Amino acid sequence: MQSEPTSDAAVSASTAQPDNSSTTSARPTRGFAEVLATFRGWWGHDVTGTVDQIAVIEKRRSEGQLSARYLLMVSMSAGIAILGLLLSSPAVVIGAMLLSPLMDPIMGVGFALATGDFKWLRQSGKSLAIGTLFAIVFCALIVVISPLQTVTSEIAARTRPNLFDLAVAFFSAVAGAYAMIRGREGTIVGVAIATALMPPLAVVGFGLATLNGTVFWGSLFLFITNLTAIALTATAMARIYGFSTSLSEKQTQWQAILIFAAFVALAIPLFLSLRQIVWESQATRQASNVVMEVFGGRATVSQLEPSFETDPMQVTATVLTPEIIGDAESRAQALLSRQLDRPVEVSLTQLRVGTSAQAAEEAQLARARAQERDALEQARNIADRLSLLAGVPVEEVTVDRDRRRALVTAKPLDGATMDAYAELERRIDATEPEWDIRLTPPVRPLPPITFEQVPAEGDEPARWAMTAQGARAVALAAWAQNRLGLPITVSGSAEAVAIVRNAFSHHNLSVTTRESGNGYAPVTVSWSPQGSD
Repeated sequence: MQSEPTSDAAVSASTAQPDNSSTTSARPTRGFAEVLATFRGWWGHDVTGTVDQIAVIEKRRSEGQLSARYLLMVSMSAGIAILGLLLSSPAVVIGAMLLSPLMDPIMGVGFALATGDFKWLRQSGKSLAIGTLFAIVFCALIVVISPLQTVTSEIAARTRPNLFDLAVAFFSAVAGAYAMIRGREGTIVGVAIATALMPPLAVVGFGLATLNGTVFWGSLFLFITNLTAIALTATAMARIYGFSTSLSEKQTQWQAILIFAAFVALAIPLFLSLRQIVWESQATRQASNVVMEVFGGRATVSQLEPSFETDPMQVTATVLTPEIIGDAESRAQALLSRQLDRPVEVSLTQLRVGTSAQAAEEAQLARARAQERDALEQARNIADRLSLLAGVPVEEVTVDRDRRRALVTAKPLDGATMDAYAELERRIDATEPEWDIRLTPPVRPLPPITFEQVPAEGDEPARWAMTAQGARAVALAAWAQNRLGLPITVSGSAEAVAIVRNAFSHHNLSVTTRESGNGYAPVTVSWSPQGSD
């Protein structure tokens, strides 16, 4: 029994010894916790703390209400969309995207789910449901009375949604929710074009009017994909930005689980659709290669149309060949069936072409004429889109096909900021990388340039620098000055103005300065008196 005190003493001594291994293993954990706490503090104070939640919610609530103006814009957007689809005109369809007001109630649904405001949720859901049904019926009526009821390429493109469509809707919703929360309204123009809410609804109306089930259900699934992704992403963004909510912690956890489950439920059929599209693309390429192989590489496949819905699969092609081959169809059919591992029926129309020098010259001239027609069509397409986005007749768009340059002066639009005009130019310029697209905006106010203090790092002391938003304001002012050619005046403290003047010099732009006061308050950027309206 004398051993017990000894044992207790040994235990006490052992306990008194520092456990280096535990200390060492705990140190990274405490370091990570400190970093996490710092990040949470920064996010709560400098990011979410700067958001005027009441103003954001009130604006979203008012813009998502059911009203006569809302239904008017829905009908106008739907009418433009279905006519653009029937005419297979991308420029007209883009116009419908810009007019569509459906983004507001969808965002309202997302924010209402995040805040737990079920009255707002019912209001937004009612506006969305009525607007959706109104658009479908309106488009169906137009199709019924229209002499054009053919499935165009623009209509067919919206009947097979895939995983990429979900990704586009997700990224667009992140950008849209961020723009609404942070007040970057100019970004909404690009989001409206990217998400394309109205065109799928117009295709749903087309499918209803023509009793085409494939078109109806395919386009409806695309709209549901966009709607769900936008609403749920807006919910997640609102929660990330700390919008106050009446939901309990358990309800919040269930909300996160349901959002994740909804995205997974959408992703599975969209992934299967994408896999089928990829297989069809590969099968079409294999079919073309097989036909070329049968003709020894001397023929040209001018038209190849596979049909994947039939059993067996059918491939119809027109071949320009210097020599007619009698068993070409059977040989191509055997080769392609073996490569695709499924029955295939091949139907070839062989057109014999000459091999003389004159025939080669004629073919070369035909290609040149075709290239000229394509270039002319591209120029007309660019002019149509610019005239639509700028709000001017197409005759006021200047297009130089030789230099690949297009110029237009935009018409003033109510509520459009300078950033909105810059976004319009960026959007159309991105679709035509080989062209120099220039949109001259009307004179609009320029955003202020803000500053923040950069913490000390190493031997470098703390300093003041422009915020990311301030840098974007400088770039926007430089773009606007380049388009308008008007002088700019920068007003603020001497320290802040010096930083701004240096930033403008990197854009090869000199500005007039007005210095007053001290510190790093936001710098005002304005047009000089001769540049005002």
